Amino acid sequence: MNAAWAQNAPTGRFATLDPIFQKAVQEGKTPGAVAAIGQAGQTLWKGVFGNRALVPHKEPMTWDTLFDMASLTKVLITAPAIMQLYERGLVKLDEPVSTYLPAFAANGKQAITVRLLLTHYSGLAPDLDLSTPWHGKEAAVQRVMDARPVNPPGERFVYSDINFITLGLIVEKLSGLSLDVYATQNILQPLGLSRTFFLPDSALHDAIAPTQYDEQNQLLRGVVHDPTTRRMDGVAGHAGLFSCADDMLTYAHALLARRAGLPSAFPLRPETLVLMSTPQQPAGKSDLRGLGWDIATHYSSPRGEHFPANSFGHTGFTGTSLWLVPDKETFVLILTNRVHPDGKGNVIALRKDVATAAALALQTS
Repeated sequence: MNAAWAQNAPTGRFATLDPIFQKAVQEGKTPGAVAAIGQAGQTLWKGVFGNRALVPHKEPMTWDTLFDMASLTKVLITAPAIMQLYERGLVKLDEPVSTYLPAFAANGKQAITVRLLLTHYSGLAPDLDLSTPWHGKEAAVQRVMDARPVNPPGERFVYSDINFITLGLIVEKLSGLSLDVYATQNILQPLGLSRTFFLPDSALHDAIAPTQYDEQNQLLRGVVHDPTTRRMDGVAGHAGLFSCADDMLTYAHALLARRAGLPSAFPLRPETLVLMSTPQQPAGKSDLRGLGWDIATHYSSPRGEHFPANSFGHTGFTGTSLWLVPDKETFVLILTNRVHPDGKGNVIALRKDVATAAALALQTS
């Protein structure tokens, strides 16, 4: 048995979870994992499995490991930042994006609204073109402004990093702050999250779970995995955040408590969080998205088989996921670096199986 598994406390009704993680590690689906289940302000189960690094040498996974959160950046930072501006009356959901970023209207994008960006119904392509060499934030901004829709706005759900790059630019334009500074001052500090940030300090290198080798054959560790964010120097609306399990537990508990109208440090109103986590996509569309959060699309496997239809969540490409159930203020957090070291790991089944087992275990409580 891997020594890291011995860190896990006796699980009782959650005993079904450990073998699911152990099997994923043994089968090479991920080097390791840190996971937790919370409900009603309490953390009911924690697990630490496998290794955080396999190369250049093995390092055991630890509870305090920092992870590249990848696309969880979208819902942890960028969407709440936009909704803070919405609460202040600075952003309107159904206003054209070009109201805030005039150059965005180019090439047929004048009908794209903030809501369409948040729900991924903008019609924009999934990502900026990386087939040609470009670098720097200004180069990315120019490509966003020059982008052409691949579908009519509002027609169909296409998950797009460009949507959240654009939302990050709106935050920066209206706040006068870079996205990382805005996030620190308005989201992370109010929640007391001291180990969540863009651009991790080099002193944290050894505590960070590495991901893959970059184009220069350098192992990415403390440098964002997402290639577009890397070209943008590590800060973007769609990826770039690093965090750890303790901070994510604080975030998830605070979000669910505030959403339920209970005392909480979460820096949004309850009704705003309800908006963010209930269907907001164009009328008549079957892919259900909140304002940032996923509700029912082909990305929703972290719901598992038994969590209710009103639950919501998000995943990150590196192997991170958070799924939340508002009814009982319940959530499942899974942090992995499944792309380490060769990009071949896969935690889709792990997320689904863990959520299914967790829901069954919670029903027995």
